[in-house]
Amino acid sequence: MTAQQPLPFDPIARAAELWASRIGPSSTMAAVTSVMRVQQLLQSAVDGALRPLSLTFARYEALVLLTFSRRGALPMRVMGERLQLHPTSVTNIVDRLERDKLVRRTPHPTDRRTTLVEITDAGRGRMEAATTAVTSVNFGMRGLNEQEMTQLTQLLTGVRLAHGDFSREPAEG
Repeated sequence: MTAQQPLPFDPIARAAELWASRIGPSSTMAAVTSVMRVQQLLQSAVDGALRPLSLTFARYEALVLLTFSRRGALPMRVMGERLQLHPTSVTNIVDRLERDKLVRRTPHPTDRRTTLVEITDAGRGRMEAATTAVTSVNFGMRGLNEQEMTQLTQLLTGVRLAHGDFSREPAEG
């Protein structure tokens, strides 16, 4: 597939102008459309970096989550909560990672109803290679400096908080 030539104009800015002249204020439409387009660009960059490692971003996130856990293992339910995924999606991710021998399912030592997912040495190695791959393309983020990325994260956190994506933990003190 060949790289697409850049357009000689910003189609979102053009759409915003038309929206403003025909419908009304366009700032929200332009912001949402911009976020959606940037998501496509970032997804393409990350997918391209992970494809040679036979990983998707969802599987990579699962490996990172397991690596960050104290014991390298978590219950599937906890994985779903932390990754903010439906149980069926977690099962599919774990099935594929297990098939590739990157994780293994083990019984919980004290709760027979719970299955733990444990990262393998091969999974740790693949996660490290994948981290090198995605950081080498800066997760697809171009055009922003560190301060701007922090600001963007803060702005998007406000949207997520307003949607109930998470609740703020009480401040320690």
